[in-house]
Amino acid sequence: MNDSFPGPVIRVQKGDTVYVNVHNPGDYGSWYLIERLNEVVAEKIKEGRHDTPRSDCYTINGQPGDFGWCSNDSTHRWQVEYNKTYLLRIINAVMNAELYFAIAEHTLTVVGMDGSYVKPIVTEFIMISTGQTMDVLVTANQPLGRYYMAGRQFDTAIDAFQAYDKTNVTAILEYKGNYSDLVYPIFPTTLPAFEEILPAVNFTSLLKSLASIDHPTNVPNNITTIMYITVEMNNGTFINGGEEIKSGLVSILNNLSWVNPSTDVLLDYYRNMSGFYTADFPDYPPSMFDFIADDQPPDRTIATVKATSVKVLEYNEEVAVVFQGTNVLDGSEDHPMHLHGYSFYVVGSGFGNFDNETDPKGYNLIDPPKLTTVSLPKKGGLVMALSFGSTFRLGYEHCDNSERWWHAGDEHTHATCILASM
Repeated sequence: MNDSFPGPVIRVQKGDTVYVNVHNPGDYGSWYLIERLNEVVAEKIKEGRHDTPRSDCYTINGQPGDFGWCSNDSTHRWQVEYNKTYLLRIINAVMNAELYFAIAEHTLTVVGMDGSYVKPIVTEFIMISTGQTMDVLVTANQPLGRYYMAGRQFDTAIDAFQAYDKTNVTAILEYKGNYSDLVYPIFPTTLPAFEEILPAVNFTSLLKSLASIDHPTNVPNNITTIMYITVEMNNGTFINGGEEIKSGLVSILNNLSWVNPSTDVLLDYYRNMSGFYTADFPDYPPSMFDFIADDQPPDRTIATVKATSVKVLEYNEEVAVVFQGTNVLDGSEDHPMHLHGYSFYVVGSGFGNFDNETDPKGYNLIDPPKLTTVSLPKKGGLVMALSFGSTFRLGYEHCDNSERWWHAGDEHTHATCILASM
């Protein structure tokens, strides 16, 4: 903020009135050539439409780069000095996509994620999920010249769906010094293709907490509650202008689609009000089947329930949450999972249906990564462990709007579970 980190400090006395003017330059990770974007998205969500707008390109510090027709004369440039090491704080601010990122001819050393240290990972690229942050060291040790910093979408949707953003976003790492102005930037050959899954799997498997004397882990070892939550897209009903529209897509957790209450749940709780939520979010899905099978029959799942449902936990209770991806409607893809206000340890992740007898034997309880956002793999699952000390929200998302709670799927509807520690 104001070109500094941390931002400015405001000192006031009791009784002072402070006015703060905030200017948002709009340098987000996605670029849309569409007017009234937020209104269009809101309208389509209300109608239960699955064809919400796709970005026309991605951006780095607000610019699509040399391959974007509207910005090839204003590509973001980063000047570096030879043999110096720089810290990049990388944020995936894209609305609903995971991204690959690489710098031509340079190695990246990942040293932190989501505000926590990780064991250093020396790599030629990273895969970063929506909402994730990474701390990356880069040493400028190549011949003087210009090198592309490039990113592209990592897509895990079904092969039949090809409407994702296929642009390459670029910025330029530019060495200070004397060399020809005609030197054209080099493009990174190590950047994986759009639909390559194995590079992403290999990269995420390397993520581990630092787990040192100065930065120890504190993995919960007294688990008293285990939740098994299925994540899926399914058909549901929508209310629009007093009329129900059937067969719209909804995002659901354990067959529940979140309904925003007229009064905030936290306000309801602290003021001891009633009637705005129910404390009955289930620990398990209503039915068990082969969640990852292709071509699920239409009657495989029961009708989606729309509710404002909360899971109540004891203060400081230690909980394990198993998220299971599903292939209902043949719609399985990676889903970034986010926990408001808390970090958690990812003790397990993999493909297939979760097996409660064999999978726990492979949990990493020594140095699991401590994150705030993690990607639930396509046709797979993950396990997070954490201790709760306040009220918070839990949900899976593809986009986050400041006036909405966490969303799911293709930003159609809310799939949220609030866990309240009392």
